[in-house]
Amino acid sequence: MCGIVGWIDWEKDLSHERPVLQQMTQCLKDRGPDADGFWLTPRAALGHRRLVVVDPAGGQQPMTALKSEHACTMIYNGELYNTEDLRQQLLACGHTFQSHSDTEVLLHCYLEWGTNCLAKLNGIFAFAIWDERAQRLFVARDRMGVKPLFYAQRGSSFLFASELKALLAHPDVKPELSREGLAEVFGISPARTPGHGVFHQVHEVRPGCFLTVTRDRVKQETYWRLASRPHTDDLPTTAARVRELVVDSIKRQLVADVPVATLLSGGLDSSVITAVAAEHFKETGRGTLHSYSIDYVDNDKHFQASSFQPNEDAPYVQLVSQYLGTQHHTIEFDTAELVEALKVATLARDLPGMADVDASLYLFCREIKKETTVVLSGECADEVFGGYPWFYREELLNAGTFPWSRAVKERASWLSPELRAWVKPEEYVAMRYAESLDEVPHLPSEDPIEARRREMFYLNITWFMNTLLDRKDRMSMAASLEARVPFCDHRIVEYVWNIPWEMKTHGNREKGILRKAMEGILPDEVLYRKKSPYPKTHNPSYTKAVRTWLLDILNDPTSPLLPLIDVPVIRKIAESDAQASSIPFFGQLMSTPQLFAYLGQMDYWLREYRVTIKA
Repeated sequence: MCGIVGWIDWEKDLSHERPVLQQMTQCLKDRGPDADGFWLTPRAALGHRRLVVVDPAGGQQPMTALKSEHACTMIYNGELYNTEDLRQQLLACGHTFQSHSDTEVLLHCYLEWGTNCLAKLNGIFAFAIWDERAQRLFVARDRMGVKPLFYAQRGSSFLFASELKALLAHPDVKPELSREGLAEVFGISPARTPGHGVFHQVHEVRPGCFLTVTRDRVKQETYWRLASRPHTDDLPTTAARVRELVVDSIKRQLVADVPVATLLSGGLDSSVITAVAAEHFKETGRGTLHSYSIDYVDNDKHFQASSFQPNEDAPYVQLVSQYLGTQHHTIEFDTAELVEALKVATLARDLPGMADVDASLYLFCREIKKETTVVLSGECADEVFGGYPWFYREELLNAGTFPWSRAVKERASWLSPELRAWVKPEEYVAMRYAESLDEVPHLPSEDPIEARRREMFYLNITWFMNTLLDRKDRMSMAASLEARVPFCDHRIVEYVWNIPWEMKTHGNREKGILRKAMEGILPDEVLYRKKSPYPKTHNPSYTKAVRTWLLDILNDPTSPLLPLIDVPVIRKIAESDAQASSIPFFGQLMSTPQLFAYLGQMDYWLREYRVTIKA
């Protein structure tokens, strides 16, 4: 995978701005440690960092191609999974190729079909193409938002980059938080409102959208959205179609010129991916598949079952690996490593994040990178098929707010009275929630309960799934590891979106249709294992360490966090002798220890990024 940076300016001659472009691009070196490239003209400057996955010699960027003397130059972050299908279509149209890279195929898709090329792409991507003849920039992001892309307008300049840090490296983009940005980090985070870049007047290209940038305007258009229609397939046909789509997606995403492995938790989603991948490796003579799982020192001693995390992963990981014959690697971390990595994770995300859930993933990816370059991961199945408790527990389904972040009032109480009165976090969250419900493509005459579940699926796909994809991209890319997410294939999402709840929960089980579809490839105890989220540490030493970190911050009069929070309230929570709460304040994993770590990350971020408040 890669990192991209661009600067369009309608007044300044960018031919002389290579030092600034290099500085921005260098911020993304972890996304692309293998090579860099630059392309500058008076109006456009493009920078690229490359992680080699396919065609080391032929995929160098920025890449320029011609058709009828029509020159276009592209930078691209992503992977196309239907490259060969597209290549054959383009060859029939008269195109010729110098490499077997998906980069060259994507550029020729644009030359042949213009913006309509997006409908033909199956993959994860964020790319930009400068059309020299038209003096126009075309910027696009994949349908699900797997690959990130941020932008900012400053005077005559249009700037864009894969990560916020690269934008902030430009002298015209400041790390300022307006009232809205403060509402994001204190009311919404670690989620982010779709399209929001948190910093003042910094934006995100929304999933399924593209931008056209000319001297006169910046126009964002939607090329893909979910469409609601009656589901007419019966149960056997539906299960067969789900199996076909899932298996095809996994196999397509195994293509690479570098080592490929899978992440294996012993849950349904990762086990399905590992089963299909292991079989495909055997069929194609690629040897033994390697699989990886994460665990924590003494977690077996301290694990506490809950409704969100009902059982441990380790026994299931061992069962699946032995059943499929993978070469398995368990990577274990201790508290000190997790706490230390909280700061690295903040830098990787450019924002306070999911605390140890982020940090552990970064450490996990860093270790995997020592032996492989590409991994397949099970994200998105829960959002697409309905695996979370809030899909079926009435108090969560009808919570009247984002069900993964119900503690809106409690979160507001953590802020200083002055900030709370100015930012109004409860009102802000309610506004974002209402806006999202207004976007839902309802199906006329749908049963009210079914309609509510459709809303829940929409919220999960456009909000919670994006939060987890954001996390996976930043933590894996910080370790220069490419993480692919087969369940995020838009064909799967489109088909499952319209499967009715009764069929989705076949057998009265969460993700029942997926379990039915994949019968025969896994042991039943794995296929029908109760949903369990990404594993976190249960070691009390972690709680002690992050509590100490937070108390040190509260005792530091120079901390930039203190004016923003209600110090007595936070101190009372931190000094309490009560056991850490098992009720999450975000998602399924972020409870009291993660609150301590989140506030610690917030303090570190405010200092490190020199964030200022814009009234």
